[in-house]
Order: sequence, then C-alpha cells, then structure tokens
Amino acid sequence: MVTAKFTTKATSLEEFIANPTENAEWVNGQIVEKNGVTFQHSKIQSRLDRSWGNYMVSSEQGGEVCVEVPCRTNKQVRRPDVAYITADLLAQFGEFETLPQSFPLLAEIALPTDLVEDFFAKAQEYLAANALEVWLVIPKVKYILVITQTQCLRFQSGEVAKTQAVLNGFSIPVDELFV
Repeated sequence: MVTAKFTTKATSLEEFIANPTENAEWVNGQIVEKNGVTFQHSKIQSRLDRSWGNYMVSSEQGGEVCVEVPCRTNKQVRRPDVAYITADLLAQFGEFETLPQSFPLLAEIALPTDLVEDFFAKAQEYLAANALEVWLVIPKVKYILVITQTQCLRFQSGEVAKTQAVLNGFSIPVDELFV
C-alpha cells in the first residue's frame, strides 16, 4: 500500500476496469494515484514476488505471481503489491486487464505514511471479494500479518511466516524480507 494522491481525471468505473490507469486505483469513485514507494518497499515487494514465484514453480502448483496488477473488489479496483493467481483462475479468466475479483493470495507492504485503519480495511476489502489469504507486511516493526477469513497470525523477526490457505507449503523467514 502506498501514499495516495487523488486526481481530478473523471472516468467511470467501467472505463477504468477496461483501461486501468497505470500506477492508480479506483477508490470511492475517484482515480487514486499510487505514489511514495520507497527503496525498502520495492526491495520487499521484489523479494516476496521472487519467493512466491520460485515456490510456485518448484512445488508445481501452477498459476502466476505478479506485482501491481489491478483486481476488482466489491467496491474498488485495487493494485496489490504482490499477488498470486491460481492455475484454475488463469484458465477461467485468461488474459485480463483487471481481474474481476480479488486474487486468492496477495500482499500489501506498509509505508510509514499509511494509516493503520486503512491498511486493515484494505485487507478486509480483499477478503470480502474472494481473497483467501492476505499478507500485510509492516517493515517498521518487521511483522508479517497473515489474514484469512477465520484467523490473523502475526509473524515477527526470528520467526518463519507460512501461507495458510493458498500456495500450500510456502514459508519464508521473516528476516529475509527485511534485510
């Protein structure tokens, strides 16, 4: 998740879904530019993308791991920092501009300027739109919160974070993301 700047460019939700604006989300009826990404945020995003992708290939679970790809929630169009789509969903939706639901597994990485209420609300928004598991990565305190429909687990420095519902068997030492 990144600091947002509201733009005045008018477009409908349908137009945004068909032609998503680069580096932007559709939030509360407005296009919101994503900005404020730091070097640390980018490093964590890259490491998590690479780790999920390598595990997906080695475990032969199929699908794709991607960054900043738009997906539809029940209210908005979001661009999760990292997302995993299963082989079944890829077969169902094929090549898409905007996934018409949340990705099954996704991660948002906090910036120091993010509001905690907004950060958690975004996770709940994803879960309400078919996400099975959301990772909230909080660099300042070296936490990874893994949230599903039924639980919220906290993994901290010195521990190993594990998937709970998607990309079965994946784990990563928390400190590997924050080096």
